[in-house]
Order: sequence, then C-alpha cells, then structure tokens
Amino acid sequence: MNRKAFIQSHGAECRNWNWSWSFINEAERFIIFGMWQDAETKKLGLILHKGWEISAKGRKNNGYGQAIEHIRLIEEEGYQLKTFPMIGEPRNPEEGELSASKIIEFTPELSDARLIELPDGWYASHTDDNFETIAEVVMGNEEAEFWEGAAFRVHVNAYERNAEARKKCLQHFGFRCRACDIDFGEKYGVLGQGYIHVHHIKPIHQCGGAYKVDPIKDLVPVCANCHAMIHRRADPLTVDDIRAMLIRPRQKSIS
Repeated sequence: MNRKAFIQSHGAECRNWNWSWSFINEAERFIIFGMWQDAETKKLGLILHKGWEISAKGRKNNGYGQAIEHIRLIEEEGYQLKTFPMIGEPRNPEEGELSASKIIEFTPELSDARLIELPDGWYASHTDDNFETIAEVVMGNEEAEFWEGAAFRVHVNAYERNAEARKKCLQHFGFRCRACDIDFGEKYGVLGQGYIHVHHIKPIHQCGGAYKVDPIKDLVPVCANCHAMIHRRADPLTVDDIRAMLIRPRQKSIS
C-alpha cells in the first residue's frame, strides 16, 4: 500500500498529493501527519519544522501553509492529531538541513498523538509510548498481579520492569513528585504532561529475582532530580529523607 492509498483508507484528503505534508478528515475531525523517526530516539517525533517554510533555493514550500492550518485546527478547533511513522533521507544532501526529504519507508499504522510545539517546530508524543516516564492512566478496576525484577538474559542479566505496574502507580498517585511536589505539566505545559519517574521503594537488585509488586505500596512517582538524589548513596535514601532535606533550607531562610 502506498502512502496515498493508506491516507485515503482513513477518509483523509489534502490539497495536492504531490506536495502535501498533512491530511485532514473533516467528518471525524482529525489531522494526519507523518512522524519522522530517528533511530536513536522515539520519545518525540518531528512532524513539522519551522525551517521548512522556505526551501534552500528560497522558494516557499507549498505544503507548509497547509500544514500550519492543520496545526491551527489541532490547537484551536479540537481536531485530534494522528501520526504514522516515516523514515526518510535528504532529497538534495548538498542543501543541508533545508533539503526536502524523501520517504524511503513508512509504517501504515495510525496512532493518536499529543501535539507539542518547541522552538524549532512541532512534535508528536504518543500516550502509549513505553518509556520510564509512562504517561497513560490505566482505567478499570481489574485486579491484576504485577511481577517485578524477572531476570532475562541477553548478553548480561537485566531486570524487566513492568509497565502495567507503573501505570497503576500513576493512576493512584498522579504525576506530581512525592518528594519536591513538582508537576511537570504545571511547570512546562503540554511538553511536561505525564513526565515523571517511578521509583521502586525497595531497589530491584535487592529483591532476589521475580517478586510480586504492589503498585501502590512498592512504587512512588518522583522527579528525575529527586530520583537521582535518592540513589546518590549505595543504600538509597527514602522519599521522606529527600523531603526533609528540602524543608530544612526553607526553614532556615524563614528564621
């Protein structure tokens, strides 16, 4: 299936199939962008760079204006962003970063995404990305058992952390650091929404293999800074230890 057939199979259209970078389904109110994949990271995917408005030859790229309008519909009119993964290469390498790209591979799968604007352009972040900083909220009251620290062998022994346990933890506690109280969504807006580490109160390496995890009793959300401070010594500090350390300087300044 080529890209045009894939887009049309989802009821989306565009002004011109030769130069369009984004596509719209007005009836179901969603916008489709291809998301450029970097082999080194899948945390954020670029969908539109601000430098793409003008080509290296000084010409206005036709697809940019349409893409900006589609971005506006997402930001202001409540259209849902959907993306599909693409891998590309510069069409004219001698033009450097402003070179148009040609798609060498794409995956015909759509995913709901959250739009994030950064200084250089617009990016997509998927709520089902399986990272340390899980953003999803797990719904339902199902009683599941979670097993943490089951070792598997690649070249060395590693511990398999259970994403579902993290989800349950965050559903219960939310995304605010339990030590310093920062909420990245409040601090950084949409870029920070859902960003938080999950700390295993008992270090995994002390658990002696697989063990049953209680997502509420065994896990706690902490920010990256507090998480690093917890592990500054071989015998990790507790969240209460960190909280007390943060309170003391404030008390001194008040006195």
